[in-house]
Amino acid sequence: MLSKIPVDLEKVKKEDLDREILRAAIIAELDAVNLYEQMAAVAQDKNIKDILLDVAKEEKTHVGEFQTLLLNRDKQQVKELEEGKKEVKEEVGE
Repeated sequence: MLSKIPVDLEKVKKEDLDREILRAAIIAELDAVNLYEQMAAVAQDKNIKDILLDVAKEEKTHVGEFQTLLLNRDKQQVKELEEGKKEVKEEVGE
């Protein structure tokens, strides 16, 4: 993982630990997506480019898996995601 885990997991309250682990896992997967897509953008060999993009796609699936687990465990996150969707619709119409 290119970035460090943004929180010292040893200092997290026991009841928050699983959610923080899931957030760290999402960060790691997003780092991987960014890295593979950036490398694919400059790769000269089509096969390397194709494999990098395929692996990046798999990492996006992992993000979805971890996010699903997180949303099942953090109802406030679910609420705030819905609020974010509403704000985007109001502000830009999407």
